[in-house]
Amino acid sequence: MNAKKLLAIATILAGFMISLQAPTSVLAQGPPPPDQQEPEQGPNQGPPGQGAPAQDPPSRVARLSYSVGSVSFQPGGEGDWVQAVANRPLTTGDNLWADKDSRAELQMGSTSLRIDSETSITFLELDDHTTQVRLSQGSTLFRIRHMDDDDHFEIDTPNSAFVVQRTGEYRVDVNSTGDESDVTVWRGRGEVTGGGASYDVVAGQRARFTGTNEIDHEIGQLPGNDDFDEFAFNRDQREDHAESSNYISQEVTGYEDLDEYGHWRYAADYGPVWTPVGVAPGWAPYRFGHWVWIEPWGWTWVEDEPWGFAPFHYGRWAFVDGGWCWAPGPIAVRPVFAPALVAFVGGGGFAVGVGVGPSVGWFPLAPREVYVPWYRTSPRYFTNVNVTNTRVNVTQVTNVYNTTIINNRTNITNVTYANQHVNNAVTVVSHNTFANARPVNSNLVRVDERQIASAPVARNIEVQPVKQSVMGSGRPINARPPSNIESRQVVATRTPTAPRPSFEQRQPVNVRTETPGRPEPAEQPRQAGNQPRPQESSNARPQEPSNARPEANPRPGNQPQEANREPAPRPSAVPRPPSNEGGHPYVRQAPPVQENPQRQQSEERKFNTWQQQRPAPRPEQPKSQPRPSQPHGGQRPHK
Repeated sequence: MNAKKLLAIATILAGFMISLQAPTSVLAQGPPPPDQQEPEQGPNQGPPGQGAPAQDPPSRVARLSYSVGSVSFQPGGEGDWVQAVANRPLTTGDNLWADKDSRAELQMGSTSLRIDSETSITFLELDDHTTQVRLSQGSTLFRIRHMDDDDHFEIDTPNSAFVVQRTGEYRVDVNSTGDESDVTVWRGRGEVTGGGASYDVVAGQRARFTGTNEIDHEIGQLPGNDDFDEFAFNRDQREDHAESSNYISQEVTGYEDLDEYGHWRYAADYGPVWTPVGVAPGWAPYRFGHWVWIEPWGWTWVEDEPWGFAPFHYGRWAFVDGGWCWAPGPIAVRPVFAPALVAFVGGGGFAVGVGVGPSVGWFPLAPREVYVPWYRTSPRYFTNVNVTNTRVNVTQVTNVYNTTIINNRTNITNVTYANQHVNNAVTVVSHNTFANARPVNSNLVRVDERQIASAPVARNIEVQPVKQSVMGSGRPINARPPSNIESRQVVATRTPTAPRPSFEQRQPVNVRTETPGRPEPAEQPRQAGNQPRPQESSNARPQEPSNARPEANPRPGNQPQEANREPAPRPSAVPRPPSNEGGHPYVRQAPPVQENPQRQQSEERKFNTWQQQRPAPRPEQPKSQPRPSQPHGGQRPHK
């Protein structure tokens, strides 16, 4: 047994012994309501704290990183549209519309997705392993730089579903009537399913699919780049040359913007840190932006600066040599998204004077400080959201979990937080400003420094959301997809999660309920390069820690392991069951693929014709000037 395995076993056993010392008293307010209780431990269930299927939020979100023109956003379940706001996290159910002469870019870790003019998309599913996008009309061009074996990326159109099979660069177009979809593959490979048939699309092809119930399929050569292609390829080059990838995982959403707005340096005790430049006077982390309510996380921070995504949802902030700097987490793991890495102060709020009312305050967490989520999570998630975002001892995380969750201590009084005592680090606003997504910096509440220093640190936020909390700070806008596009159905290979109800219907409550139990020693994050896939580059992201949402039908290899046993290796490829069997009003299941010898012969002729008509390869360069290797199917002309 090698040293790594011995270290892993020792870590698990140490965590197990610590958990045995955890207090086992019940919560002061009694057990949670029946609909919030976790099921009893059974042979096919995970450890305590992981019984509820939707307990842990996803570790990934999408970020609106760039837009030009008029881009509209509709939160999942809502009927109103607002102007899209940069840096707002997008998740399952959210909708985006790029109006005429408009474009937008979204990022999900190392994956970038762009939409062109008059394009409507919906995130049917966005979680740790699945990206399922509904493209009702328009054009989307996307690049996938890494895929794990159980990742699933799917673009659903009105007449077919395109499932990506390899990393690469792709474009999907849907015409205005919804009876034609085109798939272009510069690099990679995928499968299109629709009309009772499936078709492979490989690098160097543009495939056209026409019809609805029955589909006609044609294969063509790659067309010349249009303006949308050039826009996307230029954005790709910007990502490829980002210096920040030397210091941060490429799975940190938004790392590409850091180079332009700051610089990296080395700080003692923290290692490489990033410092923003050109910030406003009085700037402090989590001050120039606003709060929104995004389920399942609840209160989520949206920063104003164009670079303001990665440093506010990953890593930690430190005050060094009289200024703020951001310390990212370990570079060799895929980090878990957090809505805001802050601690709240004041408990029930500050009493700051007549006419102001109760207020809420917060400050950024410093490196090696434990983040305590205000939303319901499992012990495993609690650990992973910390160890992937800062270098922190697992024992320290376990101790904080025991104190705040197992013992249900509302105030965290036995921890000294570095940034709470930094001058001008604590931000305070009224409940009204907080709940209504108002700009924080222009609505600050002044609180005496001595009052801040003595205020208790709280893990709960005693502010209930309102409708404006969900809609955010974007102004109401008339630009929206036509009604027939909004309600247009698409074809899918899997059933996505059913749409969530509107805010008025679901009436979210900002209360966290926990069942007492022993915290679970989390799996150690996998290191980069342990299991490379043949089609991936050497720059592929590492396997993510086991923080995915538990499923109703667990995949093989995800069964709970005993504390003194090594986890079994994950199979190389495991199919994932549909996430929801209840159906989706805008999705219809692709009909089963029917074997058809005549169609197969026709497809063979089309493929042979395409191959014969491919442009001849360029003459080889002299040996003194070797030509760089190109991916199968040609190259992008501008590169």
